[in-house]
Amino acid sequence: MTLVEKVRLALTEVADPVRAPAMRAYMKSEMPFLGVPAVPRRAALRRVFAEHRLESAPVWRKAVLALWREAEYREERYAAVELSGFRYYKSWQTLYTLPMYEEMIVTGAWWDLVDDISVHRIGPLLRMFPETMRPLMLEWSRDADLWKRRTSILCQNSFKDRTDLGLLYACIEPSLSDIDFFARKAIGWALREYAKTDPAEVVRYVDHHRISGLSRREALRNIPGHG
Repeated sequence: MTLVEKVRLALTEVADPVRAPAMRAYMKSEMPFLGVPAVPRRAALRRVFAEHRLESAPVWRKAVLALWREAEYREERYAAVELSGFRYYKSWQTLYTLPMYEEMIVTGAWWDLVDDISVHRIGPLLRMFPETMRPLMLEWSRDADLWKRRTSILCQNSFKDRTDLGLLYACIEPSLSDIDFFARKAIGWALREYAKTDPAEVVRYVDHHRISGLSRREALRNIPGHG
């Protein structure tokens, strides 16, 4: 049995079909759900991934994309995202993974899939390969695809005092006039994360730029006297 087949079986075994309609409705998903909550899903996937170690980076990427492309249920796409970040394959997080992640971002096209990839896959690549990733994120910040723009804004969310502030602002700037909820939310979320490091700078930025009310509220939410 292949890893992909084992993942599908494991998800089916812990599924609660009664939950599936509500999960699908909450996520506004065209793809149906099996009905697997996050905690049992992650536990089942960890077990399967640990028992079925893949032998090379190409085989790993192929398995991730098979789970992603052939998914009939949304949990299979969650499994693809989790397999892409599983601890066995940390050394394979290189620029060769970029086409895979770009495909997942563009075809996933929703926050539950894209945000994890943005922060936990693209972000680490930016940290490891700034010479390549920095210009790419600037390019994505101006892309016609909303989710690539969102990724460019969110990819530094875990960087704290190592945030490249110039890059963050440059990636935010093309989306400042965007009326889309997810673009505005991304701006606010990214600024709110950086505010944990330098709240005064975030207040200064918000006060000197025309950002939407939503972005402003999100950015200043945890700053005393500004929320």
